Amino acid sequence: MGAVHRAPSDFPAGKAGDALVADFTVAGIPCIGLNGGPMFKHSEAFSFQIATDNQEETDRYWNAIVGNGGKESDCGWCKDKWGISWQITPRTLTEAMAAGGDEAKRAVEAMMTMQKIDVAAIDKARAG
Repeated sequence: MGAVHRAPSDFPAGKAGDALVADFTVAGIPCIGLNGGPMFKHSEAFSFQIATDNQEETDRYWNAIVGNGGKESDCGWCKDKWGISWQITPRTLTEAMAAGGDEAKRAVEAMMTMQKIDVAAIDKARAG
């Protein structure tokens, strides 16, 4: 978390002194959040994607998000306690997609049965 900038005066969704803009970093990516008020809802149209190298790393990110008030979804997606969508994506799945053809098809079909991605199952699907 970086700087929090407070509203100098009242605004449609809040009062002077409320947090208006916050600077923060996610996985090394600088971000800015704007307090637009309750009329602006989060959706899957925006998500953070974390590429992982193995099951241990996949589990660590998944459990940190879901285990702290988040919610599981399908195909490697989950939401944190604020409703922000995350994709926890093992690199083996991305590599399968880049390979295309039958390898990609098998990997995607395996992924469609999962919530948190099972790296071993994706590797098995890739191999046929």
